[in-house]
Amino acid sequence: MDAVRIADPADVRRAARALNDLSLAHGFRAAPAHDIAGKRTPVDADGQPLASEIFGWGSEDKVWWKNTRIALDSPITSACRFESDAFWVNPGGFHTRLPNLYLSGIDLTNFEKRAMTIAAIVVPVHLPFGQIGAISFNPLDPSLTDLEQAYLELGDELGLYARTFIASYVHVMGSFQALPPGSRLSKREVECLRWAAIGKTDLEISMIMSRSRATVRFHLHNASIKLNAVNRSQTVFKASQLGYISLNK
Repeated sequence: MDAVRIADPADVRRAARALNDLSLAHGFRAAPAHDIAGKRTPVDADGQPLASEIFGWGSEDKVWWKNTRIALDSPITSACRFESDAFWVNPGGFHTRLPNLYLSGIDLTNFEKRAMTIAAIVVPVHLPFGQIGAISFNPLDPSLTDLEQAYLELGDELGLYARTFIASYVHVMGSFQALPPGSRLSKREVECLRWAAIGKTDLEISMIMSRSRATVRFHLHNASIKLNAVNRSQTVFKASQLGYISLNK
């Protein structure tokens, strides 16, 4: 277990290699995510993505770790919000050790395209402060879609490895990767966010600031990118956490 545990940033690549070796030995390729709500993928101490550097995923535009909409589109991501134990999934449905009625309500239409895999054993990792990570173990054999036997034999083992890796990664790299480079907001971005924080619409903000609605949207969008936020509400929340705006006024 210590092989996949991270104690400091310099350990990240070593632990990732160990997890990759364990996954490959069982016939799977691991796809790690430390925050299913975020746009970033786990990186090493130099900021290099582990997905391509260690786990062997390609760098083409459509790979899962470059898909910024996977947090909303993937049925696997949706399931991780409702399940804490390891499960396996294919286009036929979700399979767990204990029944979970929430999973039966998840849309599996166009599963392979939306999940970017044909089948997987998935380990959700529920972390402090509501953060959810996950590791999806995808079969190297693309024709292998029934993972029931592998799940029964390996589910607990993969669960321990996944939780140890993701939890220690977040503990060590959380502050290191708290904000992407270039997160300093401009005066106009802050001004737009201050008005957005008190409920003003884009049109109202444009009238107050004597700017076009497109300009207001441009500033709000730039702020969301800088703060690694997925929507307007999270942009306002993160800006408040960093002291750019106050939610008390």
